[in-house]
Amino acid sequence: MTEQSNKIKYRHEYKYLTDSMENAVLKTSVSALLKPDAHTEGTGCYRIRSLYFDSPEDDCYYENEGGIGERDKYRIRIYNEDAGRIVLEKKSKRRQMTLKRSCPIDEALCRQLMAGKYVQITADMPGELQKLLWDMQKRGMRPVVIVAYLRYPFVESSGNVRVTFDEGICSSNDISGFLDQNITVRPLLPRGKSILEVKWDEFLPDYIKNHMQLDALQWCSFSKYYLCRKFNTYGGIRI
Repeated sequence: MTEQSNKIKYRHEYKYLTDSMENAVLKTSVSALLKPDAHTEGTGCYRIRSLYFDSPEDDCYYENEGGIGERDKYRIRIYNEDAGRIVLEKKSKRRQMTLKRSCPIDEALCRQLMAGKYVQITADMPGELQKLLWDMQKRGMRPVVIVAYLRYPFVESSGNVRVTFDEGICSSNDISGFLDQNITVRPLLPRGKSILEVKWDEFLPDYIKNHMQLDALQWCSFSKYYLCRKFNTYGGIRI
């Protein structure tokens, strides 16, 4: 469930901040147009938990804040708290376009990365893993925050469109508990607020754009990672 095509291709990605009413209306509207992602397995949603990395100088954070046109981020991601399937992702942004490359890693390696331990780079490792390990050794990259949320994903093959509704977005400092079933988290957004993401390749079909009335929504420029770091405080609730 890596949410990426096998082709290496930069994609358009737009984000919108919605309230509970907009979210409910849009979700109903989209469900009449697009198919639920097959990975929801009939539930309509799945839980995402991501562990993000940054340098000691917080380069990724400040590049995002400054709107730097070319930047990369590393994260480890699991779905539905399942430590049996762990994915390392490198997400690159180039002038409002995004590219995601990923590779599976096992639990033992994941725990080493969570602890910031030295891991020897070998030639048979996937490129994404080699680059992260190099950055950890040379730039001091280390895990800094967990981002967790509930995602309702919809897809359309025409234009390779993906529409996702991310609700209950939370952050956590409990790095050592990343693979645990329950961790301590804090809400990111005010009650009822969610983030809508719309992604596509060469084109976004007009019938989707017009039906969703995207031009009337509140566009959001910052990433979940940036917002979770920006409003990171101690305390929290259990989930």
